[in-house]
Amino acid sequence: MNTDKTRLLICVYLCSSVALLSFSAGCGRYANFTLPEMRGGDTSLVFRFVAEPEPVITREPFNDALNPSVAGRLNLYSVYDGQWHTALATSADGVHWRKEGIVLRAAAGNYIAANGSAVSYAGQVWYWYETGAKDRVRISLARSADARAWRAEPAPVLDAGPAGSWDERAVADPYVIRIEPYFYMYYLGQDRAARQRLGVARSGDGIYWEKLRANPVVEMDEEEAGIGEPAVWQSDGFYWMLYTVRDFAENRYLRLARSTDGVRWTKLAVRYKGTEAWNSKVICDPTVVVDGGRILVWFGGGDVASPDENLHGQIGFATLAR
Repeated sequence: MNTDKTRLLICVYLCSSVALLSFSAGCGRYANFTLPEMRGGDTSLVFRFVAEPEPVITREPFNDALNPSVAGRLNLYSVYDGQWHTALATSADGVHWRKEGIVLRAAAGNYIAANGSAVSYAGQVWYWYETGAKDRVRISLARSADARAWRAEPAPVLDAGPAGSWDERAVADPYVIRIEPYFYMYYLGQDRAARQRLGVARSGDGIYWEKLRANPVVEMDEEEAGIGEPAVWQSDGFYWMLYTVRDFAENRYLRLARSTDGVRWTKLAVRYKGTEAWNSKVICDPTVVVDGGRILVWFGGGDVASPDENLHGQIGFATLAR
């Protein structure tokens, strides 16, 4: 064989091997971990969902207003006009909101730049949110000093898993909490059979994440067509999770689970469903803030049973009563 040709083939092989190893390393950030242990509280506790009768953020002028994420006086929520964008509203009391318009817009040809999770940290608003085309959704990060002008990371910070994994087709619905020294992200994963389950990842800096090796942490039940949109908080001796369930008619409601380590979850029998005309078919997208002894919840609702958009989505407010 020609010596120069042999050297070229060896070079191509080695470069391909390095590239493959690099790709595998990028997909292979996994770890075994739990969140800091909680002591556990009253296992008979089940919260009552006490909602305001009217939405606190209406959908006009958009088709939908959903996916609230509240950080202090700021609410980064999702609006749909053929694409999903992130809009901003501000409030002094969490009930009366002033809309300020779109602050993060989906790129041309993309489906979404929305459905995110906001955390105030180190003097900035950190916002993890969905980006990409409808069939290839990933989780990105942007940061802002005022929630109006944003600086986005150049690439998604959480990508789908390798072939055959539980989240190989999509990662979505991020919900991030900070417990020093880590950020923890709960998120939806979807596999090639379109099964939806919930997992968790952690990060020291909010950019480089390692997924729990034992994911997923919450599975669907047989009567559920899909699950997603987790919201996690600490109170009453437990970690708690509200998450959305889709039934086979595309109606949606919220379920409740609890855990002492943030990884092993016990589902409770309670279901929270809409009781007003505007949220009669859908109640979804919770975000939770613990304010002293009160547990505050903002959520999406709609009167059309739709799997993704055009459900007349609006945003409501509730408390979880003991």
